[in-house]
Amino acid sequence: MTRKIFPDRVRLAEQLHAKPGRSIVLTNGCFDLLHPGHVTYLARARALGDCLVVALNSDRSVRALKGPGRPLNAVEDRALVLAALSAVDYVTYFDEDTPVQTIEAIQPAVHCKGGDYRPEDLPEAATVQALGGRVVILPFISGYSTTDLVRRMHGP
Repeated sequence: MTRKIFPDRVRLAEQLHAKPGRSIVLTNGCFDLLHPGHVTYLARARALGDCLVVALNSDRSVRALKGPGRPLNAVEDRALVLAALSAVDYVTYFDEDTPVQTIEAIQPAVHCKGGDYRPEDLPEAATVQALGGRVVILPFISGYSTTDLVRRMHGP
């Protein structure tokens, strides 16, 4: 399982590019508390290609996006949980505000996001397209939210 985890995206890119001809799908996110919406989304993303890479926001990046108190789980723990999923081939981390540098290194055929995003709102969309890839927005899976889970855990 830990052979799926590459904290260094450049090392992962080298491994991926050593086996040409595979269609690489990349998605990114915090994945702080994994729930059925995440699992369904990742399985759908994996179906878009031969290899699914999940780029995890670093702890600093999650705090910048979600605020103090987040993430609940450290990046290494989030990576371990994701790596245990059969749909996930590799996990890497990024510390920047956007996954642009990770996309430049991995050069996916498909960059996938959930239905709570629109392609025109993704700063990384232009990079994906410039590298010859495409952006795919998968339908939002309603009823699941890490933020809602955190609220419920803390009570009313």
